[in-house]
Parts: sequence; structure tokens; C-alpha cells
Amino acid sequence: MINRRKLLAVSALVAAAFGFSVPTTASAQTVIKLGWTTTDGPTDPYAVGARAFKAAVEKNTNGSVQVQLFPNRQLGDEKQVMEGVRFGTVDAGIITNAVVAQIEPAFQINDLPFLYTNEAQAQKVLDGKLGADLAAMLAKKNMIVLGYMEGGFRQMINNKKPVSAPSDVTGVKYRVMQNPLFIDMFNSLGGAAVPMAWGETFTAVQQGTIDGLEIPVAVIDGSKMYEVTKFLSMTNHTYSVIELLISKRTLDKLTPEQRAAVIAAGKTATVEQRAESAKNEKALLAGLEQKGMKINQVNDVAAFRKAVQPIYDKAKKTVGDPLVNQALDAVK
Repeated sequence: MINRRKLLAVSALVAAAFGFSVPTTASAQTVIKLGWTTTDGPTDPYAVGARAFKAAVEKNTNGSVQVQLFPNRQLGDEKQVMEGVRFGTVDAGIITNAVVAQIEPAFQINDLPFLYTNEAQAQKVLDGKLGADLAAMLAKKNMIVLGYMEGGFRQMINNKKPVSAPSDVTGVKYRVMQNPLFIDMFNSLGGAAVPMAWGETFTAVQQGTIDGLEIPVAVIDGSKMYEVTKFLSMTNHTYSVIELLISKRTLDKLTPEQRAAVIAAGKTATVEQRAESAKNEKALLAGLEQKGMKINQVNDVAAFRKAVQPIYDKAKKTVGDPLVNQALDAVK
């Protein structure tokens, strides 16, 4: 008598020959491929989140779902990964909020300059009604938010001068993400915003094509930007949300039990990632100083807030008064 394993193998060969599929066994392992564009370093916030998600998924599913990790743009730049998640050709990704906003403009809310005062406030808002409302909008585009992870506040780094006031931004060429809000932000501060994909940025700074960029502390270290930039100014201009996204198509392929386990893993991983990122930042700043970066604090942001007010007015036209006002009410 042919045993079950041999029978399945023969069936698979026959199915392949005639172009139809044979159901897999319940014990077959499901793989979720997760991509992001930064490094897989120990303190990189994207990598920290990816590893936490992998561990939580595999624990919650007793290994029936495996998460494979693809850092360093192995699955493409952020826009490519996000589009893949949208259409189901990529299972999951950890994507910078500004890139997500290119697909769902309502996500611009998270990148409004100087909206959030601190990390705790941002987390409370994102874990509440505003975050749920944004996730519901993205779900209509076949991307499911499993968690609002944390890249840390974005800071300004450049090779020209420290930034203490908006006038210090004037005339300095900053790489910004390919997102209208970030372009408007630096232009409103008097800088020269240069939209550019992440993969081109290090070389552009190194060759002097741009003077600097805006970036979270952990990514400065992980991407070795300290090798090509001199000044780090703690502007805290934007709280960097990084969304853990999974394709609706991928989620729909899972069993109900696996689906629930993966969703729960997203929540667990988000909590762990935020805590780890906060712990790492203080040590990273000390390390960047030792590596030669000149760091200055920005204590008075009133002038910056005044300069970027037109961005709030424009956002109201783009995403609507109700959503902007909801965000402003949430941070009061």
C-alpha cells in the first residue's frame, strides 16, 4: 500500500503536469516574507520591530507560521515594498509613515511637524481612535496595519551648521522623503528640499549633492550617516511612525487561528519595539558624539511652529478639517 507521503508527492506531480493545485496538509508551514529598507543592526528600529514580530508570530502559532526577514532593500525601496504589500506580491513590510501617506493621504496627519510633544503622547493617540480610523482607511486598499511602531523623533543632520532657529535651515539642501508634506516643511523653513529615495541618500551626502537630511537617531547610527555628516540638531520636528503592514491577501490565506495569532503578534511586537527603541536612543546619542558628531538641543520650538503653520492649513484641505482637528484635539 502506498503511504500517505508518497501519495501526496505523486498527486503533486500530477497536479503540476495538468496545471491544477492539490490542497496542502494542515501541518504544512506557512511563510510570511517581511521586508524593510534599513539595516538589520541590533539597534535599528525597523530591524528591532521585525525581529520582535518574527518571534511573536512563531511563538503564537507554535511554528506553523514562519516569518522570513529581508532587510537592506532586498525586496526593494519602501514604495516598492508597500506596493507589493498592497497587491499581495509582498507579504509584509515595515514602512515609514510618509511613504504610506503616498497611498492613503490621511496618514499625513502623523507627519505634521511638531504635532506630538513626546513619545508617550504619540503612542496614546495612535493606539486610540485616530490610529484605528487611519487603519480602517488603509484596509480598504488591502493593507492591514498590525502596529504603529516607533522610529523615534526625526532630527536634522547636515554639514553646514547647527540648527537652533528656522533661519539656520535657510539655504541648506536637505534630502527629504518623496512626500509633499516633508517637501513643504523644509521649504517653509527656508531650506532647499531635495526629494530622494533612501537608497541614494548616503552617496548624495558623501558627494556633496545635498548638505544633509532629516532622520531618527537610530537610523543615523545604523546607516553610518555619522561618517558623512557633522552636525546633529535635536529638532524633534516629526515623530517618526513606522507601520507594520501585512497584505490582506496574505492574511486571508491563513487559518482563522493563525490570523488571530498574527494580529496579536503585531500588538506584542509593537509594544516591545517601542520599549527597545526608547532604551537604545540615549546610548546611541552618546555613541554618535564619540564618533565625531556635534550635537545640540533645540529648546524653543515656537518659531518653528509658527513657520510651519501653513502646512496645517494645507493638510486641512488635503485630508479634511475633521481629521486634522481630531488629531489636534487628541494631543491637547
